Amino acid sequence: MQTFLGIDLASWWFLIVGAVFTGYAILDGFDLGAGAIHLLLKKEESRRIALNAIGPVWDGNEVWLVIGGGALFAGFPEVYATIFSAFYIPFMLFLTVLILRAISIEFRSKETMIWWRKMWDIIYSFSSILIGFLLGVVLGNLIIGLPIDKNFEYTGTFLQLLNPYALLTGATTISLFAMHGSIYLAMKTEKRLHTKLSLLVRDTSRVFIIFYGLLTMVTLVYYPHMSAAFKKQPIWFAVPLLTVVNSINTRRLLEKSRFLVAFASSSLTVALLLMTFAVNLYPVIVRSTINPLYSITVQNGASSQKSLTIMLIIAAIGVPIVATYTAFVFWTFNGKVKLDETSY
Repeated sequence: MQTFLGIDLASWWFLIVGAVFTGYAILDGFDLGAGAIHLLLKKEESRRIALNAIGPVWDGNEVWLVIGGGALFAGFPEVYATIFSAFYIPFMLFLTVLILRAISIEFRSKETMIWWRKMWDIIYSFSSILIGFLLGVVLGNLIIGLPIDKNFEYTGTFLQLLNPYALLTGATTISLFAMHGSIYLAMKTEKRLHTKLSLLVRDTSRVFIIFYGLLTMVTLVYYPHMSAAFKKQPIWFAVPLLTVVNSINTRRLLEKSRFLVAFASSSLTVALLLMTFAVNLYPVIVRSTINPLYSITVQNGASSQKSLTIMLIIAAIGVPIVATYTAFVFWTFNGKVKLDETSY
């Protein structure tokens, strides 16, 4: 088995896929969150400013989702096949609302009629909420495990995916994105809208803390395998501990109206939550609820060593380029939002 820096290639790909999806959750998470609270902004000008706050970056943020899907397919084709067959209906719904969200952003300001703009506002907000919810449902089911047989085939039904724990994870994901997005909008706005968002962001952070606490308690009580890594290697307990401390710090920063630092802290919360998930799942990627021996792991679900080597080189070149481009876009469009004739 080939290794790089003492780590086998399959584990490297586990880290790469995790890092890319974490990047997507952080980047697309804030514009999904901005969409989730969009209808709470009542004035036409406020909604336009909110749309233009994410306007230069939202489509670039979704590139990370494409890269994540490609990385998963390249590194773990068995995982890709099983997950996409198990979540076929949710993923089709996900793609539908993803398209509707993009259309609503682009079409909203093409006409001046009030009913036209309100219609696209509703579609934009509800599609943003549904996208975040579906992502949480997928994550929740991966924590529970899926009924997959020895051939790595999903044997359950669609309704089994809508279990209470997955629904709770979906609600927690929406609350996290809403907090993340409202912090971003508060950072990008000024005057009366900034004041409104400064109050709204405190409400969204409270809702997230409530859902996060509830989800943590349910996970520890009903799914003890998600704390197995902490028992084997207590040093990993630092990850959830840091998550709690960082969440409290985010609240403290919001109370002091330090939105730029709070946004960085919120981004770290997203990363730490996904890290907690990955640490307790590894080396399993898709856990089988039928028989643990049927689970797809980092080793039995990975591509060949040659494929992993070639794709690792490509990833080492491509991912930094995309990250650099993303940083350049954010640097170019930094500062407060100003409306002009080219705005949405």
